[in-house]
Amino acid sequence: MRRFRIGSAFGIPIQLDLTFLLVLPLFAWLIGAQVGQSVELMNEVWGAGIPVEPLSSGQLPWLLGIAAAVGLFVCVVLHELGHSLTAMRFGFPISSITLWLFGGIAQLDEMPEDWKQELFIALAGPLVSVALAGLSYAGFWLVPTGDSVGIASVKFLLGYLALMNIVLAVFNMMPGFPMDGGRVLRALLARNRPYARATQIAAEVGKLFALLLGLFGLFGGGGLFLVAIAFFIYIGASGEAQMTTMKAAFEGVAVRDVMTPADRVQSVDPELSVAELMELMFRERHTGFPVVENDQILGLVTLEDARAVREVEREAFRTEEVMTTDLKSIHPDENAMTALTRMQENNIGRLIVMEDDEFVGLITRSDLMTALSIIKESGRNTVAGGRTLSNGVPTTLSQEDEQEASREDRRFED
Repeated sequence: MRRFRIGSAFGIPIQLDLTFLLVLPLFAWLIGAQVGQSVELMNEVWGAGIPVEPLSSGQLPWLLGIAAAVGLFVCVVLHELGHSLTAMRFGFPISSITLWLFGGIAQLDEMPEDWKQELFIALAGPLVSVALAGLSYAGFWLVPTGDSVGIASVKFLLGYLALMNIVLAVFNMMPGFPMDGGRVLRALLARNRPYARATQIAAEVGKLFALLLGLFGLFGGGGLFLVAIAFFIYIGASGEAQMTTMKAAFEGVAVRDVMTPADRVQSVDPELSVAELMELMFRERHTGFPVVENDQILGLVTLEDARAVREVEREAFRTEEVMTTDLKSIHPDENAMTALTRMQENNIGRLIVMEDDEFVGLITRSDLMTALSIIKESGRNTVAGGRTLSNGVPTTLSQEDEQEASREDRRFED
């Protein structure tokens, strides 16, 4: 979804996801529609003495709903700032804080693998929410009870934020990895286990929690919103476990150990017609080629580029007219996991491998997935001999290997 930057705090960009603009009015409407019930609850539990009738009539409930919804999301930002500032204290940069459909996300450039650091970072957000609840509750009692609509409105908003911040803290501490509680669980598990194994256990607990939450949403009256949250938790737990497993598997594996060397990369001429290019792709079972002229790489052309040309015009268009010239490259000595991350960030399926401004190879997602399969089968994650994996299988991969890897993991298909 598209994101809009609305400001920054402590040098961290604050962004709004498009889904947030959809959910904010919904939250405002839900809060406004339940102002009367919320006031009655506060009066019953806290003896607040807030007049119900003035706050639940006319346009005031909807104004209170808007104010409470905005206040709630401000508290979410502060919650995420708690995570972010703690992470920055440990030397982990924060790319952004984003408000979206299910609340807020602090985007760390790198996750800590020291269990104490992760524990402190994970706890920081809920502790901020508890502190905000305490401040709101204190303000709630400091505001005098009276018949004034203005005073009653302020008292209601402070009481509502006190309740919601407690709910936010408690819900985030549920063991639904990758929520805060799940990260606390992983940190505690990682005290005496390998990080990858701790992640796998926390992810399984998170997926179980997600299933229970989804069932409650479907059959326990929790509603479809809880089902959506459960789905998000399940996908997040699975993704985190997969990425951590891959990171552990690629430990010590460099790009040069997985890439196809330049002398084995098939390139195409910039003057080749798009029709001939598509015939070549069909014949060779490849969906992307470097475009080379006079030993200089000019760009990359993919099946997607070729498809953008109408069939009747493919004989007239040259490859150089449809190729991508904004090339993303990587050094052969960088880690294989870095290559995969860079592909995901740029939503591409291959990287040019450059060393001293010279084209030395090509690495694709299929190369990485095949290498991962070999590493898993070998039961080791080290590189032996520089050019082969630990079981002696060459890391320069064949077309058949690429196709098999693509079938094994469609999520990383080129």
